[in-house]
Amino acid sequence: MERIVNLKGHLTQNQTTSEDAEPNEQREKYRHDWFRVNGWGYNDTEFILDKDGLVKLTGNRYLFSGQVLPKFREWVEKEVHIDLSLVTPAQVEIPIKEAKINADFLNELKGKVDEINMDKICRLNHSHGHTMQEVFALRHGELDRVVDCVIYINSHEQAETLVKSATKFNVVLIPFGGGTNVTQALLCNKEEQRMIVSVDMQRMNHVKWVDKKNMTACIEAGIMGRDLEKELARYQVVLGHEPDSVEFSTLGGWISTRASGMKKNVYGNIEDILLNTKLVTPMGTVTKSTDNPRVSSGPDLNQMVLGSEGNYGIITEAIVRVREIPKVRNYGSIVFRNWDLGVKFMYDVARSRQWPASLRLLDNTQFQFGMALKPAVGSKLKEYIDKVKKAYLLDVKKVDPNQMVVATILFEGSEDVVSMQEKTVYGIAKQYGGFKAGAENGLRGYFLTFMIAYIRDFAMNFSFIAESFETSVSWSNVQTLCKNVRDRLENDCKERGVKYRPLMSFRLTQVYETGCTIYVYFGFRYDGLKDPVQAYSEIEDGARDEVMKCGGSISHHHGVGKLRKRFMDRSIGASGIDLLKRMKTSFDPQNIFAADNTV
Repeated sequence: MERIVNLKGHLTQNQTTSEDAEPNEQREKYRHDWFRVNGWGYNDTEFILDKDGLVKLTGNRYLFSGQVLPKFREWVEKEVHIDLSLVTPAQVEIPIKEAKINADFLNELKGKVDEINMDKICRLNHSHGHTMQEVFALRHGELDRVVDCVIYINSHEQAETLVKSATKFNVVLIPFGGGTNVTQALLCNKEEQRMIVSVDMQRMNHVKWVDKKNMTACIEAGIMGRDLEKELARYQVVLGHEPDSVEFSTLGGWISTRASGMKKNVYGNIEDILLNTKLVTPMGTVTKSTDNPRVSSGPDLNQMVLGSEGNYGIITEAIVRVREIPKVRNYGSIVFRNWDLGVKFMYDVARSRQWPASLRLLDNTQFQFGMALKPAVGSKLKEYIDKVKKAYLLDVKKVDPNQMVVATILFEGSEDVVSMQEKTVYGIAKQYGGFKAGAENGLRGYFLTFMIAYIRDFAMNFSFIAESFETSVSWSNVQTLCKNVRDRLENDCKERGVKYRPLMSFRLTQVYETGCTIYVYFGFRYDGLKDPVQAYSEIEDGARDEVMKCGGSISHHHGVGKLRKRFMDRSIGASGIDLLKRMKTSFDPQNIFAADNTV
């Protein structure tokens, strides 16, 4: 019998324990000790100006870490209008208000939860996500309200105990996973008079069991994406869910926001992966009695938990579908002469159903952006090869460097499946004049994904603010949406006194038979503006208004939070909002989970 592993000793049919399947006890006690307080990512990783005035990526965690990027400064100064002499340093100390304490609540929980932490920095780290507005407040202002305490739990039973005590003493609970949200979902209501507790899930980070007969696994909700895949690799399986924030976001966070990943074409969105979950609410634990692949027994309870954004309770664990580790993993890229041809290519691939694990179309701005992130050439031979490639593009193929776009690709699967996909995808590309641009550009496209937030924080050091947002839209509306949003952004920036042309860029990131996902990247230099954050927020809202006028969704995978809930009536209507409010009242009549997200 194939050895199936269970980390906590809860055996079910087809499962046995293994002596080599010990939990990873080497993880830091506090993950947030090695995260940046006022920005994205690891403390040891950031873009800086070196002694020669060139941009360098510090640390050793990423593809080009420790290397100088000689073309980057010239590009951002010329094309994005960032003035790297216009330094706006972040404040040294961040104001943190005193905590509101419910002593009876805390006394009852002593010895019943893993830890109660009142440290000010810990409280601060649990009181925000990573929108531009939140990071700007950390650097140049303060948060209106900070959680009063952080409680760490390490089991489903501790979650139930905590929720019962919070209900008894009327204390607010806000679940916390990786803190990576970009919807202001973790911001506290400044009018809230009750004690607010952040429930940190990081110690619920185990793969409880893997069933290789049925290809399922039971996983605690606090595990981070990178840790999750490392643990699953012990059993030769993968989840395959890889959002841009996979290093820091958690399984529970993916479920609560209805997340999507870069490789959804093979592995599915989170709703395709999830079989069952446990949600601890003030009215009790909600879970299904079986983990069957599909049932027809009324509305699916999973759908109530998916997208709940902390409004109903604490997600503690989930039963998910897993897959075997793919035998082949090939990167690729294709250059097209312009955006229109690239979109037509993406549409035909969508119709073919021969979808690579990841297929993303980057517009000309992002293509140039990626080229600017190339490190110094390592050898004369490499320099010569790069010159030949560039000459082939510009002189032989007569490609306009200011119009060209690139599709970055990742193929995953068996040799036969990948071979068929490559044949189909590259064949379709030829119909639109596309030609292969190599695995290196495909790999760099992945690198750029993990760098976006670091680059945003670097730009903020020089009076430049930027953010991204996403939408899903039908194929017939893709071009109209991109054009209208670009026009709206440019016009609204002029009306609000933005001096320089803003950065505007688009990326088509997910394909479906009926439509696709569009990412919008937007930013501007804000020196001279009285209130740059307010101006940015108004311009961003205008762009989202334009998105919805063009038939786009309120969000494809980021969720709603507080940032987008003003648009919910246009998304689900008055009856839909009323239904969500009634569900909330049913599960949480005291509003213990007062995250105030979605509606």
